[in-house]
Amino acid sequence: MPADQAALHRRAVGEFDARVRAVGDDQWELPTPCSDWNVRQLVNHLVYEDRWTVPLMEGSTIAAVGDRYEGDLLGDDPKGAWAESCAEAVAAVQADGALERMVDLSSGPTPAGEYVSQLLADHLIHAWDLARAVGADERLDPELVEACAAWFTEMEPHYRAAGAVGERPETPPGADAQTTLLAAFGRTA
Repeated sequence: MPADQAALHRRAVGEFDARVRAVGDDQWELPTPCSDWNVRQLVNHLVYEDRWTVPLMEGSTIAAVGDRYEGDLLGDDPKGAWAESCAEAVAAVQADGALERMVDLSSGPTPAGEYVSQLLADHLIHAWDLARAVGADERLDPELVEACAAWFTEMEPHYRAAGAVGERPETPPGADAQTTLLAAFGRTA
């Protein structure tokens, strides 16, 4: 991942944010490419990720956070809940020294830079999922696609073995970088 990882993370959050803003009032129950989640559940997942980002980046443990972020985090104002959580997460990642820390993940102590790479990928790939679900612009920032692909190349076998991504679909000859990245995450563009 390039040196300015905090800026890339902020931009990936911005990709998802643009798609959340495009969700119509009548689209929250639409299915997404993530077969277990509709639009509301997908946005709730990213709010959940962003809520966890703050305490983890500040040094809290999973045990200390406990289950405070379980359940529906969107309430009656899904877009407002999203806006608040993503702003807090971006600030936590951009805080002085944040990327030099270790964070407590379910997989064990992890360099914050690795955690932020995971967050970048989650926001970027789910931005495409959300765009596909609501008919928004599916084109992702090419620099983010490149940065995510560079990181995920090494991680893909581990994610697939853990069942965290679906089977890799075939891509057409000469597929562009975004189509190839989406396939790595088990999606057909």
